Amino acid sequence: MKPFKSLIPLEKALKTMEKSLKPIDRTESISIQKSLGRVLSEDVIAEIDVPPFDRAAMDGYAVRAEDTYGADNFEPKILRKIDEIYAGEVSDKIVHKGECIQISTGCKMPSGSDAVMMVESTDQIGAEVKMFKPVYPKENVSPMGEDIATGSIVLKQGEVLSPSKIGALAALGIQKINVYEKPWVAIIPTGDEIADLGSELKEGQVYDINSYTLSSIVEENGGAPIKFEIVPDANESIRVAVKNSLEYDLIAFSGGSSVGERDILHEVIQELGTILFHGVQIKPGKPTLCGIVDKKLVFGIPGYPTACLSNGYRFLLPAVRKIARLPPKRFTTIKARISRRVVSSLGRSQFLTIKLEGQVAHPVFKESGAITSMADADGYVDIPADVDLIEAGDEVEVILLI
Repeated sequence: MKPFKSLIPLEKALKTMEKSLKPIDRTESISIQKSLGRVLSEDVIAEIDVPPFDRAAMDGYAVRAEDTYGADNFEPKILRKIDEIYAGEVSDKIVHKGECIQISTGCKMPSGSDAVMMVESTDQIGAEVKMFKPVYPKENVSPMGEDIATGSIVLKQGEVLSPSKIGALAALGIQKINVYEKPWVAIIPTGDEIADLGSELKEGQVYDINSYTLSSIVEENGGAPIKFEIVPDANESIRVAVKNSLEYDLIAFSGGSSVGERDILHEVIQELGTILFHGVQIKPGKPTLCGIVDKKLVFGIPGYPTACLSNGYRFLLPAVRKIARLPPKRFTTIKARISRRVVSSLGRSQFLTIKLEGQVAHPVFKESGAITSMADADGYVDIPADVDLIEAGDEVEVILLI
């Protein structure tokens, strides 16, 4: 067993990691039905006007505005209805002086008309329609190109596609769009003590948890996880796994990052590339490792499930988003009062998992190997490295995970 020679602050570790990340350049064309959350690789320029014609903005009557001038409740203007237009219909009739056409919202304005009188301001008896107020040219009319004009930049390269932005694409009739590819992230579990789901546990073994929690973080943040088979605790096996993973954009090992006699990942990375840092001033997850092999960032994340998942949030999440060209994740926070005294490790930033009950924050951290420390949590408190004590009743900021 060898102790860590030194630990670096969390902020320095994150900055060091970020400097080594390169946003993805590969692009692909996909259906807009599958584009939610994807990042545009080019500007979208409108080739049509939206709406493509002048259309009614209200239910009512298409009129010549001048025919309504002077109308009021005592002396309404009376126009003759010559047609009716419902959704999806177009009238081939021309509105002449003293005439009107009943029209539904969204319908194309008939020739000769230049305004819509709202139905609430009318009274129809037979073919005669009384107009109780004046309207003016273009009133209650959405002009052609009002929403989107031909030749305008509708969406810019680098924008993340949301439901509303996908709606704008649909309004333009666009079926496929060019986006950046999702980064491929190799998720590599290590250790003779873990077993595949569905297999029979041998004495001393537990099921592989980390592959699934880390893959979920990757997928939730714009990446495509590639799960490797469990790698034995052997130098050559680790070396082969590193080399086989270099075709991917980012590599994350779980387990094998500590300083035990069989934790050899750091030796392999140092042999094949460069160690950026090994050991961070955090709790849990102190043995976190980060290096570069063949220009690819390689993480060594502690194998205990809570430490692995919490460090997945701290390191893997921002790394994936940076490569995927997504903006930093904005977590929701809430103020609450801590339910009991918490003693932290001075000099180490602590990821303290929290269960919320109203405005009360209950710490639920058990130990680094207990996945329920995270599964039972609504969020966490990030205790700074220079804080060693939080008294019961103190206000804390809870970063929500749900």
